[in-house]
Amino acid sequence: MKIKLKFLGAAQNVTGSRHLLEANSTKVLVDCGLYQERQFRERNWEPFTCPPESLDAVLLTHAHLDHCGLLPKLVKEGFKGRIYCTAATSEIAQIILLDSAHLQEEDAEYKRKRHKKEKRKGPRPVEPLYTTADAEACFPQFSPVKYKQPIEIGPGVEATFCDAGHVLGSSIIRIKVSLNGQDRTVIFSGDIGRPDRPIVQDPSIVKQADYVLVESTYGDRVHRGPEDTKKLIAEVINSTIKAGGNIVVPSFALERSQELLYYINELRLENAIPKLPVFLDSPMASRITKVFKKHRELYDAEMTEFVRRNKSPFDFPELKMAGTSDESRAINNLKDSVMIIAGSGMCTGGRIKHHLVNNITKPENTIMFVGYQSVGTLGRRIVDGEKEVRILGQQYPVNARIARINGFSAHADKEELFEWLSELKNPPRKIFVVHGESESANGFGDYLREKTGWDVMVPAYQDEVILD
Repeated sequence: MKIKLKFLGAAQNVTGSRHLLEANSTKVLVDCGLYQERQFRERNWEPFTCPPESLDAVLLTHAHLDHCGLLPKLVKEGFKGRIYCTAATSEIAQIILLDSAHLQEEDAEYKRKRHKKEKRKGPRPVEPLYTTADAEACFPQFSPVKYKQPIEIGPGVEATFCDAGHVLGSSIIRIKVSLNGQDRTVIFSGDIGRPDRPIVQDPSIVKQADYVLVESTYGDRVHRGPEDTKKLIAEVINSTIKAGGNIVVPSFALERSQELLYYINELRLENAIPKLPVFLDSPMASRITKVFKKHRELYDAEMTEFVRRNKSPFDFPELKMAGTSDESRAINNLKDSVMIIAGSGMCTGGRIKHHLVNNITKPENTIMFVGYQSVGTLGRRIVDGEKEVRILGQQYPVNARIARINGFSAHADKEELFEWLSELKNPPRKIFVVHGESESANGFGDYLREKTGWDVMVPAYQDEVILD
């Protein structure tokens, strides 16, 4: 038996998740994500290493853009198979892909105008990576599956989805390959969530695997506890209000925005913060919140009880949804302190850039980061302490306070990842550490070798291995 595995993304970097598995003449792509780090974005434009028309299926772990964001390009270039994922992932991914296409069209138009004004030309014509029509064209290929119900992908190739506890509908995917009376099991962790987080259930336990691809976004650190997270949020809000400034939060529309609202609501009810206006300036986050309300079967026990009492953590009197561009711009005219939650989470596009332009130069304001910032992104340059950053083609001094709340992460940390892997009853044949920057991935790889003695590999981009 031979299984070929090729690492086409999220290999010693975080975004662009894409893993190609070939077995029994079946080709399966696990995730098809967008590269978001500045130094890797050119890879989004490159032809797919594996011809899209030759793929039998795509298995999608969850709906974050770095896992699903290249699907419209894959379909546009010839993929005609099914995209398997949970129903919640299917619904959220379609919202996210439409938003991504719209942003790319907007950004391309903005850049064309800027280049014309500046009388300069880039390395290629300024076009969106894909359009809204391209995004819509891939939707009929989504094929929802239920947790723990195996599906046949090809002869002797079976896939099972289990709850990853990362975001609503996220999955750990188990692929079982059978040939000549032998079975091999390959686990794709996707993004592993953390125990006891609000809203979603804890990650599923995996007891047996021959091979495991495990993420390592936070493989070199340990998070703060949830109580610390709430206290840090309260401190940022209270000190910024005292200074007479605004709190601007770059936030992912999926899970992070909902979890942030959950914490803000708790702090309000505890009278730990004043009741200040909170703007969710993200039509996409608003649409995703409707999906959250629909899929109550995915809630953890605490959230289920919360909803049973007819209380919504996503709704309180001071919360305003900014739907239109005019409503978004009107926020800048307010005189009193406000909190603005907007995407994108790494400041790579969207309305957050305009809010940064209006707030980052003023020392009374705070830019509060509640999510991971990949190397090369605008968000990472800000949290790394650059004194001046380029936003929408202009340079701006960073005078605002920069706050980073790491304990907010929906990714398991080093110890939580190790605990998840420790549930395996027998040592796996090999562990592949993916979805982490080089330092984090290699650090976690060393940690696993030291703790377990297992065979651990930290693959590089386009590495290919044979699993026997």
